[in-house]
Amino acid sequence: MAAAGPAPLLPAEAEALVRALQGTELRDIGGQRWLRQQESVEKLNIHAILSASAGQEQLLTELLVTYAKIPVLIGELICVEIWKHKVFPVLCQLKDFEPRSTLPIYVVLRHEACIINLLETVFFYKELQKQAEAMEFEIALKALSVLRFITDQVESLPLSALTRMLSTHNLPCLLVELVEHCPWSCWEAGKLKKFENGVWHNVPPEDQVKMTKLDGQVWIALLNLLLSPECQRKYHFDGFNRSQLLKLRVFLTDVLVDQLPNLVEMQRFLSHLAVTEPAPPKKDLVLEQVPFIWDHILKKNTGKWKAIAKHQVKHVFCPTEEELKLQARRWAETYSLDMMEALAPDKPRCRVCGAEAAKQCSLCRNEWYCSRACQVQHWQKHKIACNLMAGAPTSMHDLQEKQ
Repeated sequence: MAAAGPAPLLPAEAEALVRALQGTELRDIGGQRWLRQQESVEKLNIHAILSASAGQEQLLTELLVTYAKIPVLIGELICVEIWKHKVFPVLCQLKDFEPRSTLPIYVVLRHEACIINLLETVFFYKELQKQAEAMEFEIALKALSVLRFITDQVESLPLSALTRMLSTHNLPCLLVELVEHCPWSCWEAGKLKKFENGVWHNVPPEDQVKMTKLDGQVWIALLNLLLSPECQRKYHFDGFNRSQLLKLRVFLTDVLVDQLPNLVEMQRFLSHLAVTEPAPPKKDLVLEQVPFIWDHILKKNTGKWKAIAKHQVKHVFCPTEEELKLQARRWAETYSLDMMEALAPDKPRCRVCGAEAAKQCSLCRNEWYCSRACQVQHWQKHKIACNLMAGAPTSMHDLQEKQ
């Protein structure tokens, strides 16, 4: 088994190491105090790499800034650089310089690389995080545009796609959140800024109520989803969804409707939704092909089939008698008759007249009747099947006895 990699430091450990960082003199490089600090920098470097790789919060950056240790690290870096160019060549020319091991030299030379890597990881992670957030924001806005184009074709979408949009992801409510919070618009220093064409720009007062392209994408997507008969038939207008959708009425001002006249239909729909109870959605059987799951399982297990079979024969399909009893007990608790009857959507019906039934065939326990009369009437038809089912072996022991 491969050894586990080093774990990141605990926050308290990282803070203690950062606070202990101090500048050193050129002559002290390589001494015991310097070596102890070199170990601390190495630990912090490993911590920074692991944290950045795992996408965790970069606590180390805040610690280095809070305790003003960035200048200390830069000072150490310069100190080692000077030592390398000025002291080290002289050291090598000394006649009595005959080290038994070059490791101490290597540690000093590597210390420069360690500090550089630590600073690069801290700074680059911070910059990369900003770039990633900006990129993710733009990708999300482009995805919104794509979503709007998809809703244009809502009537011809596959059932599985429409189900994911309305039920799995509840897109109408998500779009309401976008209308409410409008992430492409913000106030900064008392001025309204909006994100358009890839840049943030200040909006003059006369244009602040003007609908942007992104605003239009959201409203058009909502129109396509909520006014489509197919979506209305499949969407679940429960209490929560209705309350969320009715929030849109506050934003449907005359100014907004003038810019997008189709929103008049949205106003009518919301007014109707507020005073009516829509019918429950029609549930359809959704079958989807998901070949990537199949391919993933095949790729993961190709060449292992025989080994898997041997493992299951040994550990799964040959239980002891005690294991069988335990499993049977667990099944009995899970699949008790009371539980199954409680889960059944309908009461049993009489096999003859269809009325609610309370009596069960005592032999096969497979047919239900409302009265003795119906059971007697059906007996001639049921007799053959009843005898077959009643005589079927109920265990391996019964089967061996019949043989």
